[in-house]
Amino acid sequence: MDLLTLFLLAVGLSMDAFAVSVCKGLAMNRITVRQAAAVGLWFGGFQAGMPAAGFLLGRAFASYVNAVADWIAFILLVFIGANMIQEALSGKEEAADASLAPGKMLVLAVATSIDAFAVGVSFAFMEIGGLILPAVLFIGATTFALSVAGVKVGNAFGARYKARAELAGGVILVLLGIKIIVEHYL
Repeated sequence: MDLLTLFLLAVGLSMDAFAVSVCKGLAMNRITVRQAAAVGLWFGGFQAGMPAAGFLLGRAFASYVNAVADWIAFILLVFIGANMIQEALSGKEEAADASLAPGKMLVLAVATSIDAFAVGVSFAFMEIGGLILPAVLFIGATTFALSVAGVKVGNAFGARYKARAELAGGVILVLLGIKIIVEHYL
């Protein structure tokens, strides 16, 4: 996996966390660096941990499904991306909540990183092997940075960019899935 593909994947996966971070920032009267960093650490940490867990699980079963590995990666990425696009276009607004309580942040961090788990499973089929640690750290760092920025954007501009961020993330994931299949046949 080249660096540009990894970067696009990291940005695509980060868009759910960015959108929720925008909502957090919207709900906060004043934000501090500590609050923004806490949001970034929750989301970045889970976005790094979930693909690692997915990779380990996928690796255990990779030998059984290697013949269809590219198709599995394609289906997972397109499904996740299409779901993000559908959510962005649905027009449903979620209530903004400024709480950074561990229980609430845990639920949000898990919810925004489920797709990262599925991508981790696809990593096992793409044979990135020894590059998994740098890949998941890069995804986590990207999510951290975008989440911190999302809190600031939300606090400054409101929720008008939430749907656009989710739409962009979905499109990126669908395109990455298509890229995997195209490369499979080239």
